[in-house]
Amino acid sequence: MHDELFRVVRADKGAVLVLSAHELMAAATPRRVALDRDGLIATEDGERLPPTVGDWMLVDDTDDGPRARTLATRRTALVRDSAGATSRVQALAANIDIVLVVEHLDPDPQLGRVERLLALAWRSGAQPVVVLTKADLVPDAAGMAEEVAAVALAVDVHAVSVPTGQGMEPLRALLVPGATLVVVGPSGAGKSTLVNALAGRDVMATGGQRSDGRGRHTTTHRELVRLGAGAMLIDTPGIRGVGLVADGDALDTTFADVAELALACRFADCHHAGEPGCAIRAALDSGELSLRRYESWRRLAREAAYQARRTDAHLAALEKRRWKAQTRQYQRGLQGPGHPRG
Repeated sequence: MHDELFRVVRADKGAVLVLSAHELMAAATPRRVALDRDGLIATEDGERLPPTVGDWMLVDDTDDGPRARTLATRRTALVRDSAGATSRVQALAANIDIVLVVEHLDPDPQLGRVERLLALAWRSGAQPVVVLTKADLVPDAAGMAEEVAAVALAVDVHAVSVPTGQGMEPLRALLVPGATLVVVGPSGAGKSTLVNALAGRDVMATGGQRSDGRGRHTTTHRELVRLGAGAMLIDTPGIRGVGLVADGDALDTTFADVAELALACRFADCHHAGEPGCAIRAALDSGELSLRRYESWRRLAREAAYQARRTDAHLAALEKRRWKAQTRQYQRGLQGPGHPRG
């Protein structure tokens, strides 16, 4: 039995690869740790969750080899909505400090996608940083970065070019010992190329562009890689149609300008659909707030509200099953030896 915590560097079906804190710094070979038959691990509060890259866990030695014992409480977690009709969310990375939101400058960046990924990043509890790649392929990278910065409130925005080294130093300054970063963004944004540049070696496969100009998807798994300064970095597969898992605080931080306007509406329950004294409608009419950003805020708020309703229904169903199980156990006890039947 190990009382030492081990960190997940890669999660595969039915098993994870782990290293201790010392082994992480020494770039040792990971050991394989088996999970239960459902691919889950018990948490410290009794819940059972699938592990993800960045998790810390306790491990037991058994006759069949190392097995996961307990999943430590996650300090932060980047999560997305899972596929299907359940309310379960999928953890993409755990115990992270910085989320690098990577978006390309060629083709033009999609502001709505940046906003969506920022909402995910703020929800995680980590600090987001926007990285705009392929700055050497556009004539006015600084001007394009200003446009992105206008929607990435309270977030550092860096336009970078890996081939020329432009803008890379501020990113390298983030790689302090013990820090864990995660990279998110669309396929073809140059995430793996960026990871390799920060690592100083080829740790991720890279690909070019397809014939239609879109990027090739190269990363097929999430993996924790060690960087030269003692920092850790998690690359993620390109995200298509990211399901939002954000709370009100995350949305209010991402859209702080819209949230501030909403507070100035005459009525607290204003739907911003023509009510008198609507500050958001006035800002739209004056041009202070763009229609694109307003619609992005409304769309993400609806998705977040839907996810919240699913979660509430899921928790209610779990509670109902728990009470049914307790009732059955109580009834069996009444029917046991020494208890007269009615």
